[in-house]
Amino acid sequence: MSDQATRPVVTPAAKSTPKKAAFDFRKYRPFAFAPLLPDRTWPSKTLEKSPIWASVDLRDGNQALIDPMTIEQKMRFFETLVDVGFKEIEIGFPSAAQVEFDFARKLIEENHVPDDVTLQVLVQAREHLIARTFESLKGATRAIVHIYNSTCRIQREKVYGKDKDEIKEIAITGAKLLVKYAAKYPETEWIFQYSPESFSQTETEYAVEVCDAVCDVWQPENGQEVILNLPATVEASMPNVFADQVEYFCRNLAKREHVTISLHTHNDRGCAVAAAELGVLAGADRIEGTLLGNGERTGNMDIMVMAMNLFSQGIDPELDFSNMSEIVQVVSECNNLPLHPRHPYVGELVFTAFSGSHQDAIKKCLDYNEKHVEQTENIWDVAYLPIDPAHIGRSYQDVVRINSQSGKGGVAYILQRNYGFNLPRWMQIDFSGVVQKQAETAARELQNDEILQTFEDTYLQQGSFELLDYTVNNKSGEVYFDGQVQMNGDTITIEGKGNGPLSSFIDGLAQHTGKAIHVINYAEHVINPQHNSGNGIDDDNNSDNKTNANAAAYIQLNVDGEVYSGIGTCSSTVSAMLKGALSAFAQAVSTAAA
Repeated sequence: MSDQATRPVVTPAAKSTPKKAAFDFRKYRPFAFAPLLPDRTWPSKTLEKSPIWASVDLRDGNQALIDPMTIEQKMRFFETLVDVGFKEIEIGFPSAAQVEFDFARKLIEENHVPDDVTLQVLVQAREHLIARTFESLKGATRAIVHIYNSTCRIQREKVYGKDKDEIKEIAITGAKLLVKYAAKYPETEWIFQYSPESFSQTETEYAVEVCDAVCDVWQPENGQEVILNLPATVEASMPNVFADQVEYFCRNLAKREHVTISLHTHNDRGCAVAAAELGVLAGADRIEGTLLGNGERTGNMDIMVMAMNLFSQGIDPELDFSNMSEIVQVVSECNNLPLHPRHPYVGELVFTAFSGSHQDAIKKCLDYNEKHVEQTENIWDVAYLPIDPAHIGRSYQDVVRINSQSGKGGVAYILQRNYGFNLPRWMQIDFSGVVQKQAETAARELQNDEILQTFEDTYLQQGSFELLDYTVNNKSGEVYFDGQVQMNGDTITIEGKGNGPLSSFIDGLAQHTGKAIHVINYAEHVINPQHNSGNGIDDDNNSDNKTNANAAAYIQLNVDGEVYSGIGTCSSTVSAMLKGALSAFAQAVSTAAA
């Protein structure tokens, strides 16, 4: 137990004995090492810039793999980290295995390290391991040697059987050994890094005491560059408590202004990113982590997530994730670990909306932004999408997908985005019911081509009804229609009059069939040229030649008291409108016959 002032611990009221003895909460005790910090300042601060990033994928991430990476895989991963923009990369534990040593030598001897990238290696505070580590880095321009020893109560008492002074002496001895061996390689610019391992479970004032002792050896005030790394080796408390620990440490460290404070959070409670973000507010300068969060147990802090969190707030993360799909492929293949489809920012489904209300909101926001570019000042502001998927190489194909939970907005978005059909609201409502029934029957997600086929089968295909040819003439303020329509194999002449081509066609159709036909809704639009191919019927009824459709017309008719909808596409707007009406009428005839 810490001898510093600590927060009072609130113990829950006693409850009845759990039914399952194996699941007994009474075996655990509340976190006991939170410093008393009533005047904490971090809650009133905001993140305004990126921290220094240090990737530990090739060391901490690698040691957590079932099958550690080969040198070839490490090289591929290293090159990816450089491309992303990391300037500090922990490449391994050279004293632990020959492959780790060989990889360090390969990077240095074959000149794979850019001038602005600093290598980092980890080593325990033991002389023969430190000697081997410096040997592995011979010839490096600049390198960070990172020593550590565990300082927490549980390891002091149960692992090492040493008291606080003895544990501190291990750290001091290690610090002196770094000074000794660095002097043997004066051609390299050496940076010393120390971690009180399990800082998160160490009495905070004792962690300060140990780090002060290390700094007394290294003397950062005289020019030696020093990093003090505070690991949440096991995430044991809420992120705000960790932030208090960091702020207490920064306030009380004797030589704070001369050192870089780094954080290395793990994800045992699922809060590694939150703890790192709050830790930066509390005074930390630097963050260690891995891409996609690989690491021991539940993993390390996911640098990609934290960097993209900054990006989404308009802060330059100083890392480039625009080519996210390739980065994810390298990480997944080198780690031999799959990516969860709900992983923040990069999972297959994270930009996907199945919910009808979500789809409708996304579609409306995108439409609004497109129409009001100047008003929105090109600032991303879309419901349910925290960032523009295009920024990380994702297309809008990922945004809306259709299942039985989807609604009119999502179906309309698919047809508009992929095929150029901009459905009016009344048709969105009509078609969404058709698609929902299809998805419920299939009991799975519907693919885009299935949705298009259903759309064509429902509204575009006229079966045995076809508009063959027509003329429209304006006489004395009235419009006269004269044309031929094929119905069930017979060619029928249709003649009618009205105030426009559609009304005159409907008049002629009503006269010939004896049905009461009225237009309820009508809409039309030009189809974007990029969608003109493969989006349904595309022939011009006034010509024997086929041509790409560039107009769509949506017609809703009342036929003998029942409502039917149809769509026509054609290079001629008038032809598209008439074909849409005939399609709706064909549905009425087909329904009556059934």
